[in-house]
Amino acid sequence: AFVDFGVGRNGFLHISDIEPQYFRQAGYDPEEIMDSSYPGVDDDEEDSSSDDSDGKRHGRGQRPRGGKLRSGRPRFKPPIQEIFKRGDEVLVQVIKEGIGTKGPTLSTYISIPGRYLVLMPALGRVGVSRKIEDEDERRKLRSMMLELQLPKGVGFIVRTAGQDRTRKELSRDVAYLLRLWKVIVKRVKNQPAPCDVYEESDIMIRTIRDTFTDDIDSIVVDEEAAFKRAQEFLELVMPRFADRLHRYDRKEPLFHQYKLEQEIARIHQRIVPLKGGGSIVIDQTEALVAVDVNSGSFRGGEENAEENAFHVNVSAAKEIARQLRLRDLGGVIVNDFIDMRKESHRRKVEKTLRDAMKRDRARTKILRTSPFGLVEMTRQRIRPSFKRSVYEDCPCCKGRSLVKTAESMSIEVTRLIMMACQMPNASRVTVKVNENVAAYLNNKKRRDIIQLEEATGVMILILGSDTLFPEHLDLECRDKDANLIPLAFLNERN
Repeated sequence: AFVDFGVGRNGFLHISDIEPQYFRQAGYDPEEIMDSSYPGVDDDEEDSSSDDSDGKRHGRGQRPRGGKLRSGRPRFKPPIQEIFKRGDEVLVQVIKEGIGTKGPTLSTYISIPGRYLVLMPALGRVGVSRKIEDEDERRKLRSMMLELQLPKGVGFIVRTAGQDRTRKELSRDVAYLLRLWKVIVKRVKNQPAPCDVYEESDIMIRTIRDTFTDDIDSIVVDEEAAFKRAQEFLELVMPRFADRLHRYDRKEPLFHQYKLEQEIARIHQRIVPLKGGGSIVIDQTEALVAVDVNSGSFRGGEENAEENAFHVNVSAAKEIARQLRLRDLGGVIVNDFIDMRKESHRRKVEKTLRDAMKRDRARTKILRTSPFGLVEMTRQRIRPSFKRSVYEDCPCCKGRSLVKTAESMSIEVTRLIMMACQMPNASRVTVKVNENVAAYLNNKKRRDIIQLEEATGVMILILGSDTLFPEHLDLECRDKDANLIPLAFLNERN
């Protein structure tokens, strides 16, 4: 179903992202609809906004110990028009931002992340992140959560950041999330749809919430309003760390002081050098992300070549994981490592990549090395990549990274001039193009232009400008009274 949620662009809601209560309201029995087994979810997967648990994954599944994966996905899919009618109001959350021409993906399974916990109203019980593997710690966390006398019908998942936390810290996070949920419920009741009832915290608060750890000595903020927001958040959620927040008030820009400008600039580079030699080349396309590993200028024998390829590939695997996180690249990713003959080397490179990706909050799945030496993987894509967010298609080449040569443009322009000269009552044709294209037409194509003028009796004027893009073309045709003659065939070019 397509849902108008008030941003001017409809979001897409799939049947598998509909909470059981909506099936019940439509007269279906959720127990009969929901599947009991749903394969294909990796143990090490983690939701981008919350840590997964042995409880329900944002309405997408759970894996019991030693058994099959249980899921909230429908066993059979009833027609969604029987669940919702046009004009129905439904509370949804954006789980994947719109990318390109695709609209946002929505879900009725609401999740609100805190520092140590995730509130999930549809869960109805307590879960613990699957990344917390110690069974004693899992039991301890569940026990502490149950002692907090949580409201009925509201579920919580303990995130990996909740490990080794005290009952008081968890209780504070519960109170914080319940306050947020009450505000959301109040807005749902009082505001007419479509409306925005809750927005995720800004990037600064999310960074503090999701990445701050005990071993971080200080948080430095240079803008007064941002400093106050960070201060309020820390005092509310992590008061014992509030004294680690510092206001930066020097004249030298903060990023320049900590030499971050160069690091940010490297994120935009296509070629990333590796420590010890070699490089990786990252190309993002509409279908996938291609990463090519280059060994550099290595010289040596066959045995040395194998060892060098292995060491470069290990270094590349670590850097690939880092660059995917920094650039927020998602979807299908194909890594072309340097060919290695030894199976043990290929397995070690795969393991290095998997270990490096464990730090990534996005869900990933990595396949074994293919016969062609490619390691294919997927990375959860929640929002447009850093590149898509910062850059837009070049108006000159329209995102192709290439433009036609002056010769190829002159051939195209000549054909269009010929078509314009054939128009009824045509008397004069004027062409405006890039100066290099104009020079090519007026010199190397001059004889063809003169012959065309003599054959048709139409005067042809070619104008060039250095301010026009290489593929820019303005073509107009007028009769003897200077009236403009429409050229419908130009629409096909655009």
